Amino acid sequence: MKENNIIALASRLTEKAHKLIIRELEARGINGIVPSHGGILLQLFSGETYTMKELAEKIYRTKPTVTVLIDKLVSLGYVTKEKSSEDSRNTWIRLTKKGEELKPSFIEISAVVNAIVYRGIKKEEAEVITRCLKKVLSNLNEDV
Repeated sequence: MKENNIIALASRLTEKAHKLIIRELEARGINGIVPSHGGILLQLFSGETYTMKELAEKIYRTKPTVTVLIDKLVSLGYVTKEKSSEDSRNTWIRLTKKGEELKPSFIEISAVVNAIVYRGIKKEEAEVITRCLKKVLSNLNEDV
């Protein structure tokens, strides 16, 4: 294997993982949700309420990107947006009951994805892969 194709491999991994996640969501009757919604929902599953800015920071996305994702989740009935009474520049995001009901499915899907991803990979190998990918990410963070 060439040692200079890590970005191409990472891209293919992401593409395949996203297809798997969408398949698992649809198998559970969850339509309209895409993997990019996952980070937001995972944060909100904690029961906390976040501003758009806080969510953007937590999931490493820009505020405009998070706004688009949140608007879609609002239209699907999974989250609500509420302007802050203390600072009108802030909008609070929280899960609806329908959004909270997604949590068990997300736990199941995560288990399915992890079982497939780590199939045939020893614990030590997984640790090395993770350590190397973190190093690559750190390298990129220094320059981007």
